[in-house]
Amino acid sequence: MYGIKNCDTIKKARNFLDNERVSYSFHDYKVSGVDKAKLEEWVMEHGWETILNRSGTTFKALDAGDKAHIDADKAILLMMTNPSMIKRPILDTGKQTIIGFKATTYENALAGAIA
Repeated sequence: MYGIKNCDTIKKARNFLDNERVSYSFHDYKVSGVDKAKLEEWVMEHGWETILNRSGTTFKALDAGDKAHIDADKAILLMMTNPSMIKRPILDTGKQTIIGFKATTYENALAGAIA
């Protein structure tokens, strides 16, 4: 799982996985940074529009020039510079990545891993 430790949605997702006894590792962007190749992979799979969190305060605080004319390359650069702009959590199941947290989505994706 990728995200930021203090994020409320991350806490919900981690609680879900812990309660279901699903083993996972956690990569905190604030502590370990973010890998450009991983961002490119997620953007290729889901589109930058899904990966870039445009509703958060970090994005909203950008000046108009930074918010204008966003494409995949610019979105990746913004997210590398400001990891708080990455939608979270991102759960890598080994077969797919899941963006955001919904218990039913996690249940369906992890059906074989949940006891």
